[in-house]
Amino acid sequence: MTAERTDLATALGKTALLSSLTPTELKTLAARTVRKLFSAGELLFSEGEPCSGLHIIAQGKVRIFKTSVGGREQVLAVNVPGESVAELPVFDGGPFPASAVAIDDAEIAFISRRDFQAYCMEHPEVALKVLQVVGARLRRLVGIIEELSFTTIRQRLISALLKLADSEGKKTGRGIEFQLPASHQELANQLGTVRELVSRNLMRMQAEGLLDVDARQIVVKDLGGLKALLETTS
Repeated sequence: MTAERTDLATALGKTALLSSLTPTELKTLAARTVRKLFSAGELLFSEGEPCSGLHIIAQGKVRIFKTSVGGREQVLAVNVPGESVAELPVFDGGPFPASAVAIDDAEIAFISRRDFQAYCMEHPEVALKVLQVVGARLRRLVGIIEELSFTTIRQRLISALLKLADSEGKKTGRGIEFQLPASHQELANQLGTVRELVSRNLMRMQAEGLLDVDARQIVVKDLGGLKALLETTS
């Protein structure tokens, strides 16, 4: 569990929704805020549960996902400190549309639905920020639907590897090295497939001389070839 707790007013001020508030206003809102601690793997809430309020991440990471009848997961987002979670049901009165689980030990600043709605009435600029965040989330979900509908698993995996190579990769004598941020199962959940297909495609690209794979450690040996492969399969 998180050892050093975050000051709630500070955590709220780092959130896009509340960045326009003054220190005094943040302290007032912090007085209505409850600190919640979650262990790695613990659910913040489950899909279908009534929405009781807004969750703002102070520390840790939270995975948002939906689960099929057969038990397969589709990851919708991974939220980090400074981000809010599931804003829409706070206003529409519906249940949580997806589930949320702490990836690692997490500290959450929780504002009840009633208090947050009242605060938005007092500060319309906060309500406008909510619309901006919800709009960005909608665009991201549309992108996920497009990927799942119009691309293959191989294409989605290559695209994910290229993004990681660009954002996390380090050039070495072997190539561009980086570590997958999650297990093959977690990566499969994000790509909308199963672990076996992720592992099989990684091994196939290794056999083609494009990658070296050692569990989560990846070395891109032929970046140009990987990009060309994505273009030819598109």
